[in-house]
Amino acid sequence: MPTLADVERLCTALPSVTEGTTFRNRAWFVEKAVFCWVRPFTQADLRRFGDARVPHGEIVGLRTEDLAERDAILGEGTPGLFTIEHLANHPGYLVELEAVDPSRLAEAVEDAWLARASAPLARTYLDARS
Repeated sequence: MPTLADVERLCTALPSVTEGTTFRNRAWFVEKAVFCWVRPFTQADLRRFGDARVPHGEIVGLRTEDLAERDAILGEGTPGLFTIEHLANHPGYLVELEAVDPSRLAEAVEDAWLARASAPLARTYLDARS
């Protein structure tokens, strides 16, 4: 089971990443653009779950390139990846760390970073990986 420490390690291993806050929660930025953040549920979020299972433990948000990419990722049905009503029109999704596979989390963090990094930085990173 991945932890928030694992998320921090994955984020900070990527180039040009800084840590800060967004809405008073920890967040990771690439070139001043947030790509990963801690996302606790508000009371309104919890009410919207109704009788459905509420994801528990640490929750992080990850950005996507756009809504189509988000929908494609969520359409895969990967355990631990989900969205909530509050993010209906947001190009990103949430990750329940207690439910996601560690390798899938690593891939998702990298994809979120790529979605927010500048084209030259992303190209340099991908070229170095090859």
